[in-house]
Amino acid sequence: MRDGEHASWGRDFPVRYLLVQEDLHEEEPSEYWGRCAEVEGLLMDPPPLPREILTLRGCPRESVLGQAVSRTASHARLLGDVEVVIYAGHQGSPRFWLLTDAVVLAHRPTSGGPGRVDIVVGAGVKVEAWWGPHVLPDSPLFELWAESLLPDGPVGGCLAVDGLFEVRPQRAPQPVRLIGCEPGEGLLEHLRGTARELGGGDLVRLWALDRAGRTMTKYDLDFRVLESRPSVLGGSLIDVTLADTGDDRPALAARPVLDVWFDGVPGMRNQWARFGTEGRSAWLELTRIGPYVPPGVARSGGTYHLDGEHATDVPGLLLALGEAILGPGANYGRGPDSVRDYLAGGLSVVPPFTLVWHRADVAREALAGHIVDHDPRRSYFEVLVELLREGGVSVVLEEPGNATQAGSE
Repeated sequence: MRDGEHASWGRDFPVRYLLVQEDLHEEEPSEYWGRCAEVEGLLMDPPPLPREILTLRGCPRESVLGQAVSRTASHARLLGDVEVVIYAGHQGSPRFWLLTDAVVLAHRPTSGGPGRVDIVVGAGVKVEAWWGPHVLPDSPLFELWAESLLPDGPVGGCLAVDGLFEVRPQRAPQPVRLIGCEPGEGLLEHLRGTARELGGGDLVRLWALDRAGRTMTKYDLDFRVLESRPSVLGGSLIDVTLADTGDDRPALAARPVLDVWFDGVPGMRNQWARFGTEGRSAWLELTRIGPYVPPGVARSGGTYHLDGEHATDVPGLLLALGEAILGPGANYGRGPDSVRDYLAGGLSVVPPFTLVWHRADVAREALAGHIVDHDPRRSYFEVLVELLREGGVSVVLEEPGNATQAGSE
């Protein structure tokens, strides 16, 4: 399927979504399943995890965690997210749990365990992933990670975690509703129960369209139909209710961003600046990658100006970089790895060129505590400047009362 197909249907409201089946393992064309006026329930902020009390028993007092919580002065109380990795002895796949926003409530010497300490924490508990039965394995080994204490390695272990394997209530299902659907043959077959079973490489996706019928982004669906009925929008349209697709959904902050992009690719700089970090992340996901050009066609040289006034977080910095080099609606990388790739060639602008970074102090200060690759010595800002320099860009950092240049060596 191509952008613009099935995007017009002669009704008083636009087509905002196409329903498309894709095969990720085969180079088969996408199969059109239908089109919809709206979708409700796809964007959702996950509900906060209930707070629980857990005890990390038998943590070595000389470990990073043990020393941090048991110091008389400046002891650590706010641990942030703590990952619990459980190994089945020395073999088998590990199981991962996350203690979110962990707070140390108390600590005391482990009974009968010299050199060890029990640490009582309050936290939300999330199962990240596991293989095998959801029970404690024989001869378990517990490893603890906390970036607030040590960015690049475990902070210690423990002998047990009391309260980890409690039975927790399931959250209420959050279905997704396709509103005002005109079903194609693929969807009709699925609703009649005559369609072939979806295989491991099959994926049903929602293509979100802008006013001109261009695909802005795509969302994956767990396509299990709970109900279909005549649409609230009337006519021959139907509303289709799908089962809960899980917690990995776009945040509600993406909704006003999608509304801006519905009118077309933004043509002015800094239109994203009014949004918070989640909204800016959604904006970054909508930006075009490129444009790509054949080898030898890209231009180099010249001077580009980065407006750093609103680069107060990571997505803001990357949006400002993309706008400086390629203009509004484009990106020059969605993270350090892709920035490095784009500097190596393929895009319409490649080094050498000069980048004048106005108000570089904004990102320098805002991202001072944001590290990359678990290296506490370098902030995100410093990593990005170094990447640009190594890639052949002459970077001029303009800050109040100062201007410094970092050029390629």
